[in-house]
Amino acid sequence: MSDHDLTKEEEHELAAVKAATLIESLPWLKRFSGKVVVVKFGGNAMINEDLKRAFAEDMVYLRYAGLHPVVVHGGGPQISAALKEQGIESEFRGGYRVTTTEAITVVRDVLAGEVNREIVELVNEHGDGLAVGVFGDGGSLFTGEKKGVVVDGEHFDLGHVGDITHVDPSGVLAAIEAGRIPVVSSIAIDDAHPDQALNVNADAAAGALAIALKAAKLMMLTDVPGLYRNWPDRDSIVDLIAVEELRELLPSLESGMIPKMTACLDAVVGGVGGATIIDGRIPHSILLEVFTLRGAGTEVIPDPSRRTENQMTHAEIGRRVAASASSSATDHGTTTSSAADRTAGKHEATTEKGHEQ
Repeated sequence: MSDHDLTKEEEHELAAVKAATLIESLPWLKRFSGKVVVVKFGGNAMINEDLKRAFAEDMVYLRYAGLHPVVVHGGGPQISAALKEQGIESEFRGGYRVTTTEAITVVRDVLAGEVNREIVELVNEHGDGLAVGVFGDGGSLFTGEKKGVVVDGEHFDLGHVGDITHVDPSGVLAAIEAGRIPVVSSIAIDDAHPDQALNVNADAAAGALAIALKAAKLMMLTDVPGLYRNWPDRDSIVDLIAVEELRELLPSLESGMIPKMTACLDAVVGGVGGATIIDGRIPHSILLEVFTLRGAGTEVIPDPSRRTENQMTHAEIGRRVAASASSSATDHGTTTSSAADRTAGKHEATTEKGHEQ
């Protein structure tokens, strides 16, 4: 049924719900307007065509809403496919891809020439020049050092794989100043050999860049609803977790979640306002996280005192929703009023969960 098939009362009811949603976003717009938010693009959202387009729309929405989004991406599936096509074996040690001199060339080409370009093009479908590619090894954005890994007591050389040791955000800041959305690939320059590149973890790259940019928020797309305190107990999902509690929980997490939560932890300790892992399988999950009470994942905050600030924001939204409900009742009668009341009730229930934005 389309909007044209609705009765007048139903149209008013739908309009009240839409208005309540817009009102709900106002405190978050006030909080984040003019601020930098870093988004790590990964997981299923990178390979599903509909989710990729929804992600691009989210970035454009943030930009026009007055925020400064910065995208950081990896490209694991695309890299694996390209290596296979060229007959280069993909070997993993301790969760890291062994990256030979031959393989690092493929990695750079895929990240810069395929993944980065596609993201930029998807964003620019909404306006020429909205997004621009910024490469991790270009202009020394990321500098790193080689790392090895110990598996079952044995040390392995990972080749051109490293950890980030320095971030020069000047190129990203210049793109932001020009009103563009920087799209950053996770490649670093080898500090010991500046003519060589290093494959670095995209989660770590996003966290390091968020710190360097003094970002208000770091968001990391994943393929899970959030952090579970006692996996596989699905009722143990965490909405909000402080740094000290996460430090204690970190060693017990699933291996795939550790790099993401470590990056979030490091970012918040490094001064980022908050860091959230988000279920990227949900279309427009970024907007849900930034602009709604419910959010879309698990947020890491500096300390539990932030809950008080969160409650104050929730109270402000509650007052606005109630005012919207009252106004709707006056303008459109009891049918619309009941719809707004149901919306307000939803917000009150969500407030009790205490999800911090």
